[in-house]
Amino acid sequence: MEKIVLEIRNLIKSFDGSGVLDGISLKVREGEVIVVVGASGCGKSTLLRCVNGLEQPDSGEILLDGKPIGHGDMVEVRRQIGMVFQSYDLFPHMDVMGNLTLGPVRALKRPRAEVEKEAEAALARVGLADKAHALPRQLSGGQKQRVALVRALLMHPRMLLLDEITAALDPEMVREVLNVVLDLARDGMTMLIVTHEMRFAEAVADRVLFLDAGHVAEEAPPAQFFHHPQTERARQFLNTFEFDSVKKS
Repeated sequence: MEKIVLEIRNLIKSFDGSGVLDGISLKVREGEVIVVVGASGCGKSTLLRCVNGLEQPDSGEILLDGKPIGHGDMVEVRRQIGMVFQSYDLFPHMDVMGNLTLGPVRALKRPRAEVEKEAEAALARVGLADKAHALPRQLSGGQKQRVALVRALLMHPRMLLLDEITAALDPEMVREVLNVVLDLARDGMTMLIVTHEMRFAEAVADRVLFLDAGHVAEEAPPAQFFHHPQTERARQFLNTFEFDSVKKS
């Protein structure tokens, strides 16, 4: 039986009296990639921020490996649940290697030489072996996002949360990042991904979660959701996009 890494039970969150999440429940199994889609304002990013402790839910439960989170050591939770944002959040005054080693050396107390060796191998894997000593301003958007992904992975998380990581990228750069995420999926990394990129979602997802007005309006495998949606609301949402299938290899 596949292990459940993350479980969300009846999650409710509002801002200034306006409901954003209204009873969200979800189970994420080990090695599974779930992509969350929906119109702007439907609660996608808020869901990820609640999981990572950046927002406090009004009610409901979030469990990591069967243990409730949100009331204990959130530093440890954030080490186990890595998060990558649209804005990269790299330190501009540090080179790539400095950005990558800061967390593992300071937070995990790992030897710098060991972390640097792992970082070099990870950079080579994502096609950035020659960028170890480049500053963030010397990188393209796609390169910055790949560095941000490597940074999260060097903390050895149980799972990754990816929040609109391709939103600020042009199509060629989207493909660069998509390839890295597809490789992570093939390696069995557990991921919960929010995106507006439908081709990206179809390519990487094991399961698609469609949110509408804070509810789970539809949940299905990608082939079913994108080509045979079961609800009228999902059909309306997908009709606003024009996309070609991107097949997993």
